[in-house]
Amino acid sequence: MALVTMKRLFDHAMKEKYTVGAYNVFNLDTLVAVLQAAEKEDSPVIVQLSMGSRKYQPYFETFVRCVKLYAEAVHVPVGLNHDHCKTVENAKEAIDYGIPSVMFDGSHLPFEENVASTREIVRYAHECGAWVEAELGKMAGFEDEVFAESTQFTDPHQAAEFIRLTGCDSLAVSVGTSHGGVAGDSSLKLHFDVLEAIRSAIPESYPLVLHGAASVPEELVRAINAQGAHVPQMRNCTEADISASAAYGVVKANMDVDNHLCYSAAIRQKLGEITEKYDPRMYLKPAREAFETEVRHKMKNVSQSSGKNWLKENAE
Repeated sequence: MALVTMKRLFDHAMKEKYTVGAYNVFNLDTLVAVLQAAEKEDSPVIVQLSMGSRKYQPYFETFVRCVKLYAEAVHVPVGLNHDHCKTVENAKEAIDYGIPSVMFDGSHLPFEENVASTREIVRYAHECGAWVEAELGKMAGFEDEVFAESTQFTDPHQAAEFIRLTGCDSLAVSVGTSHGGVAGDSSLKLHFDVLEAIRSAIPESYPLVLHGAASVPEELVRAINAQGAHVPQMRNCTEADISASAAYGVVKANMDVDNHLCYSAAIRQKLGEITEKYDPRMYLKPAREAFETEVRHKMKNVSQSSGKNWLKENAE
């Protein structure tokens, strides 16, 4: 099946009150892991690329075509988004590469500059038939080499004004999650009062997005550290909080860190077991399977998207 639009993905998610998980991929193995997870869970999914994957992939435009080709091989709804474009030029380049949805992160800019840059991207994107996700409010943590020390919640009335002024198609809001988690002794809390106020201030069917929706559970950090890593334990919102956000019109949740923890832990473990072997497939396959298993867990237990394959419903 060819890629589907964000509008189709989000309309169904809004109606059925679930979120579509968005998972960053950087090579064919991680792409296959996400697509196989979606097929096995009969779930819609969003494949995400990033500025980091652009740096990692020397033939990035060809990789974009590969993503589209692989999406044709599966029988679930698949969307494609470029996450966290840092500049107007980044976003326009992504659209020119053939990516049908781009996310521009102007959250670090003053409100007026964020509006102006987002509006320029929206104008260009809509002329090309592309979707634009924007961001308002600051989240603590690192994202593609950009660091925010503290969280600044999205102002509900400012969100309504931002949507009106820019015409962006969906909005990532800051309501308590963080990029990669923050140091602390207990989980962060999703501020449902802020989320509800945002929901009340904007059009009823307008799609909202959560970034930093990976929960960074202790067992995943322990698992990778048991293989010789020294990853600090970070804290983020719980899976239960992320799941509950769907009731407020959150239709997309970016979940990345947990997948990377599983992928890297599996490689470390397998390399320790096959010290006399040198075939990369012997450790890359378990890593891909670990990535897939974690994505399946998110679909079943966090986004609640398992079994929501509306392509199958339409066929019937």
